[in-house]
Amino acid sequence: MKQRSFFRRYLVVHFLSLVLLPVMILMMVAGVNPSSDPSMDTTRSISGLIGLIIITFISVSGVFFYRLRQQLILLQKAMSVPGDGSWIPEPIPERDSGMNEVDQLGASFNQMIRKLRDSHQRELEEESLRKQLIANLSHDLRTPLTALRGHASRLQREPLSQEGGASLIAIDHTITHISELMDDLLSYTLLTSGKYPYHPEPTDMVQFLRTSVASWYPAFENAGFHIDADFPFDATISWEIDPQWMTRVLGNLFQNVLRHAVDGRFIGIAVDIGQERFIIQDHGPGMDALSANRGAGMGLKISKHMLNEMRLQVDFSSNAEGTTVWIGKN
Repeated sequence: MKQRSFFRRYLVVHFLSLVLLPVMILMMVAGVNPSSDPSMDTTRSISGLIGLIIITFISVSGVFFYRLRQQLILLQKAMSVPGDGSWIPEPIPERDSGMNEVDQLGASFNQMIRKLRDSHQRELEEESLRKQLIANLSHDLRTPLTALRGHASRLQREPLSQEGGASLIAIDHTITHISELMDDLLSYTLLTSGKYPYHPEPTDMVQFLRTSVASWYPAFENAGFHIDADFPFDATISWEIDPQWMTRVLGNLFQNVLRHAVDGRFIGIAVDIGQERFIIQDHGPGMDALSANRGAGMGLKISKHMLNEMRLQVDFSSNAEGTTVWIGKN
């Protein structure tokens, strides 16, 4: 592609205006007035020459900088982040021939945009394949786990030693844990791909929380927890939520308390009417102490994602004396 230097042409035109144009004017003046007073002719010629040089310089500079400014404005607009939520800007028009330095900059910009779009498209395709693979694996692994649970159930009816019975119970708990992990993995995949059913509706959160705690009460009671529940009966907090999503969120939080805060044997659930939020507390060893045994923390990621989609905010405060969770409006 043929290149044209914008600045080279600018210098050539100015050289002509500063050198050749004065020579031509002097030749014309000498030819028109050969018998006039030399001093007067010289003064007039110099004055006219200076004026013409200034006018020519301003005109050429104005045209040059106007064209340069138009090209830079076009490039600036193209480099701005679009307002439609896309982070990749649109390419700018390119000339087929006669490219100058600014045109070359625009061509390099367009090449960068094309590479970004190709890379982004590959990332989307790889992400789609990854999510599809996780969904398929989560579904396919259910069959062997179901078979294992069936064999474990059959062995429970056979005479076993005390150690054999304990191992069988451990196997059953492991199968249950693996099933929960697969459910969490599938749920997270569906959530992040926008395929998890979402049906928000106005909900009285005080009554909803009271009902949820009542359904978990036997589990905490059997584990020896002291339950401190504080629900005002004369107040309501109305949120636009998906009841199934919120049930899943509370289930994940309560399950974490049962698993990781069993040494403290305490759970507190309270509603803060003034700040429109509810609070869950435990007396466990804290999240930092459990970080080595928390695994991928998929349940917590699911809860955060669901709360964010429902326009709710979750905050944590954790130390060696326990963990506190606040959930409220953004």
